[in-house]
Amino acid sequence: MPAVLMLRALGLGDFLTGVPAYRALRRAYPDAETVLAAPEALRPLAELTGAIDRLLPTGELRPIPWDGPPPAVAVDLHGNGPASHRPIDATGAATRMMYASAAAPDVDGPWWDDDEHEVARWCRLVERWGVPADPGDLLLRAPAAEPPVRRAAVVHPGAAFPARRWPADRFAAVARALAAEGHPVVITGTAAERDLAAAVAEGAGLPATAVPAGTTGLTGLAALVADAAVVVSNDTGVSHLATAYGVPSVTLFGPVSPALWGPPEDGPHVALWHGTGGRPGDAHGGEPDPRLLRITVDEVLAALAGLRQPAG
Repeated sequence: MPAVLMLRALGLGDFLTGVPAYRALRRAYPDAETVLAAPEALRPLAELTGAIDRLLPTGELRPIPWDGPPPAVAVDLHGNGPASHRPIDATGAATRMMYASAAAPDVDGPWWDDDEHEVARWCRLVERWGVPADPGDLLLRAPAAEPPVRRAAVVHPGAAFPARRWPADRFAAVARALAAEGHPVVITGTAAERDLAAAVAEGAGLPATAVPAGTTGLTGLAALVADAAVVVSNDTGVSHLATAYGVPSVTLFGPVSPALWGPPEDGPHVALWHGTGGRPGDAHGGEPDPRLLRITVDEVLAALAGLRQPAG
């Protein structure tokens, strides 16, 4: 059986922004096995896309452990330069879909655009090879697992780097307000963020049982978000899960504009940002981005109230 190999060895949010491209390739090559080279942790969600037959575990910019005849098609859904092109070239695929850039000017592919939304970027790449892609094709199937809390208000104060973390005391104020409205509030996060989540819960006057951070696994987190009443988070993977399940959400942006990573404008989502045009700030910075700090608790509460009001 021929194979289509897709490289997207990044995190949760990156994985979810690639869903329209995965599905476009599945439709274009219905008789091929679709294989995603990505971290093992993403396997539960890969199965929920309906577009991936097999996950091939690998890490960021690591060799792809491809075994067997070369795939018919190999697609670099990772980057735009030699570091991500080399693993694709090493597969020996007859068709290699990759971006050209200043770092790789001789590649036979479309030119990379720094100012393009991440979802649109990968759709444009595959379209260059005649593969129609719909940037709005983002929804996932819900996991079969029961959510640990039904119809929760999910508050997610963590992010990979401090530059994208809104202050914990402000998240606590939002969580306190949601609880006062009668929502079952849960504070989510990774195992490494459990102390942060516990601090937010304590500041909001919530019990320790409101902190499933680090205990749900990715399947449990997806089940929780899929069933949630609302999600409030930083610009991180959980915000993309809210998009994937059409759950009302408020996402707080700082160093990176929502024009590059934000939710679709036609969904029940609000992206708060106090930046202007120009290039992004340092998403890997060690201090909260000034644009993020300009977002107030009152703004977040107003955005939440607006999500509960009918349009017009």
